[in-house]
Amino acid sequence: MHWSTLHLLAVTGLAAASAIHDPCKALESKIPGRVSYPGTTTYDASLSSYYSGQERALSPGCIFRPTNTSEVSQFVKLVTSADYKTNFAVRGGGHTLWTGAANIASGITVDMRLINQVDLSEDRKIARIGGGAVWDLAYEQLVPYNLTVMGGRIPGIGVGGFASGGGITFHARERGFSCDNVYGYEVVLGSGEVIYVDEGSHPDLWVALKGGSNNFGIITRFDVATIAQGNMWYSLLSYNYTNATLRAHAKAFSDFMKPKNFDSAAMMGVFLVYTGGEFLLSDSMWYTKDVEKPAVYDAFTKIPNLGGVAELDTTANVVKLFGQNIPSSEQRAFQLTFSFHNPDPNVYMELFKIWEKGVSKIAKVDSIFVEFLVQPHPVTNGTNMFGLTPGRTDDVMIDMTAGYANKADDALVQRVINDIVNKQRALLKSNGYLIDFIYLNYADISQKVLQSWGGDNIAKLRAASKKYDPNGVFQKQVPGGYKIPA
Repeated sequence: MHWSTLHLLAVTGLAAASAIHDPCKALESKIPGRVSYPGTTTYDASLSSYYSGQERALSPGCIFRPTNTSEVSQFVKLVTSADYKTNFAVRGGGHTLWTGAANIASGITVDMRLINQVDLSEDRKIARIGGGAVWDLAYEQLVPYNLTVMGGRIPGIGVGGFASGGGITFHARERGFSCDNVYGYEVVLGSGEVIYVDEGSHPDLWVALKGGSNNFGIITRFDVATIAQGNMWYSLLSYNYTNATLRAHAKAFSDFMKPKNFDSAAMMGVFLVYTGGEFLLSDSMWYTKDVEKPAVYDAFTKIPNLGGVAELDTTANVVKLFGQNIPSSEQRAFQLTFSFHNPDPNVYMELFKIWEKGVSKIAKVDSIFVEFLVQPHPVTNGTNMFGLTPGRTDDVMIDMTAGYANKADDALVQRVINDIVNKQRALLKSNGYLIDFIYLNYADISQKVLQSWGGDNIAKLRAASKKYDPNGVFQKQVPGGYKIPA
């Protein structure tokens, strides 16, 4: 036999062995029609649907699109086996901004969006929603029943990441976080075993999943409380950005957040925005009862304004309307968050001015868009991992987000946004208003999210991980997300 023939056989043999141990090929063989590769239409469509350019830039070896829980279970068993062990990511809506949050380079990304069913229980008190569904589509299916659920406020927000990381909703001041309203979960564990988790069957994991994100398994179904909902009030008003309107907002919002003025149906956001070389100011006001022009917002609507939206409509239509004001995607994006007790108006004014001064340092960044959102905290019932005071009505949350065009500006934008937030936090801390809690769904990976929830809750997360994921699949093979501190 000639050397060339021997060499050809050896090369062929290596190629065959490589194919045999390729997890993507093995997965395709096991579950045909669910795996896509770079350069294909399905693969490219999945990547292009991520919100941020950071996530779109990652190229997994393949993308797996399961259609049911059994396929997810088969996937987990395969990628944790000795022959095919590989890292993976799990995505739903794909709205988290930072690199690797729900995508991966070279491994396998599980795109859950085909597991998107919405079913009602016989008494219509529970909606069973697939782990890959998006909230706005769920709303549309519930409107004919005059029902809604605790979901996202803009189109395209995935059920999985939103509910497992907390979830801020229109009903946040009446019913807390979205995760506070989940009755049960269907979960594929790191072993590939499928279990149903509720308060009675697995109380430790049930609580850990309420904020614990992707640390314990792949959630393929959420059983959530439905809420009777016909029309709700939605108003979006714009204002001239002046010191006078800022001072009026500082007083109006500080008063709105005082416990004596609490109205559980009233949720809102004050939006300070820098874009296109100018500062903008607007209020979004949502009232979950079928009440036109609720009096609780009078202090805001009486401020001289430029007009806008004001109407009663369904949850589904409100989400569509509000979503028109939010960029549908970003080339580059960075986001930070923090929380505090409601201060007096002078402190709000100082927060506004710190933001205004800081933004001037990145005013020349290509396509810069900076949003400073001030909104009430959900009034939690304590059924989660966050360590917040149940029933407290006067806590406030900041969401600071920057969008821009070029990767070359990453360092500058991140430095400036961090500087703004650090100065705002220092101001609040020096006056006794700052609280430790960091909200996972608005945070950057640089923020110590789980640590902010307190040592006792970290211990609960760690114990649940060791019990339900003893091999650490979701700590070691899923690099994205906020891992449980050792």
